[in-house]
Amino acid sequence: MIDLKILRSSYTEVAQALKKKGYDFDIETWSQLESERKILQTETEDLQSNLNNLSKEIGFLKRDGKDSSNKENDASVITSEIKTQSKILESLLNKINDFLLGMPNIPDADVPEGVSEEDNIEIRTWGKARQFDFKVLDHLELGQMHAGIDMEAGAKITGSRFSVLKSDFSRLQRSLVNFMLDVHTKEHDYQEVYVPYIVNSDSLTGTGNLPKFEEDLFKLQTDQSFYLAPTAEVPVTNLFRNEIIESKDLPIKYVAHTPCFRSEAGSYGKDTKGIMRLHQFEKVELVQAVEASDSDQALEDLTGHAESILKKLEIPYRVVMLCGGDLGFGSAKTYDIEAWIPSQNTFREISSCSNFRSFQARRMKARWKNPTTNKVELINTINGSGLALSRTLLALVENFQQKDGSIVIPDALRAYFGSDSISTKA
Repeated sequence: MIDLKILRSSYTEVAQALKKKGYDFDIETWSQLESERKILQTETEDLQSNLNNLSKEIGFLKRDGKDSSNKENDASVITSEIKTQSKILESLLNKINDFLLGMPNIPDADVPEGVSEEDNIEIRTWGKARQFDFKVLDHLELGQMHAGIDMEAGAKITGSRFSVLKSDFSRLQRSLVNFMLDVHTKEHDYQEVYVPYIVNSDSLTGTGNLPKFEEDLFKLQTDQSFYLAPTAEVPVTNLFRNEIIESKDLPIKYVAHTPCFRSEAGSYGKDTKGIMRLHQFEKVELVQAVEASDSDQALEDLTGHAESILKKLEIPYRVVMLCGGDLGFGSAKTYDIEAWIPSQNTFREISSCSNFRSFQARRMKARWKNPTTNKVELINTINGSGLALSRTLLALVENFQQKDGSIVIPDALRAYFGSDSISTKA
């Protein structure tokens, strides 16, 4: 959520900044709501002031043994008016809050202009795309060759865009999970957490998924507002909700492995083949809570932590900075890490690392106590995939395929997988 103080004092500047995201800030509605709020608050404060003065007068009259009934009647009338005004004001404040919940975060000044992924800026590349001297198979063809990916079984059990991993491919995903968790906990000092896969509406509102993106969520048919978590970002970040963190405990760095569930309502027709885009997939998620002054460096560090997985797996990749039009709702700045996919002859997103600054924290009331000022301040939240499992598996098997269809296992993963390759069946 955007800082109300900034919005009230500089709403025209905010409106201009949000144009970078393609968001048209409704200045007319905002001005009307603010005007009504100011009037109601002034009227309510005036009524309260009158009531306070009357209360003093009543106290003096009673002290002096004089009749205070008329003043008490006046006080009763004003009390009733205050209750009425307060209800109207509360309703208006709820409207303002709903208005704010629908507003995206302000992009950082260095976020490039642009309307789509074509306008993203390449920051760096790593590794060199392998040159194959044979026909490259895509991950689904390789998965079918090894009886490792069964899309038909997934469709039978649930529906389209669900899959079943079997045999070596199932073991490969499990190996990747353990490998990623070990790297992030042992080398990057993240604390592993295990969190619920079901989250409530407060948690989703806190991270910015609700109310705007409800159509992308799987809602459970219960008496409570429960949803399947679209990403571990939601439950992990909400560990900070309604908390005041001591400065000595910052930064907090969490890593979690969870399944993710997304209806992908706006992506029908995209990546329908294989496991590139599924309704259920898994990620190893990185989340940090930091002081505002450490926020920029934290994003750089977290992005580097995610990159390290691809480096260890020897998978070529690039990092791009997202332009305003491609930037997520709650993000102030985002780096996408894109792995090289040989069958598509291009890079595809495998991690998105974002700095939300205080946007999520304000919605969650996630704070820390500044010992210098002795004041409570909002934390900054940063998160990113470290990495998405299905896309990592996909990139690995395609990049390390051999002419006979076998798949070499990268050195860093062999101890986890228990073998140096996935061999073709005789």
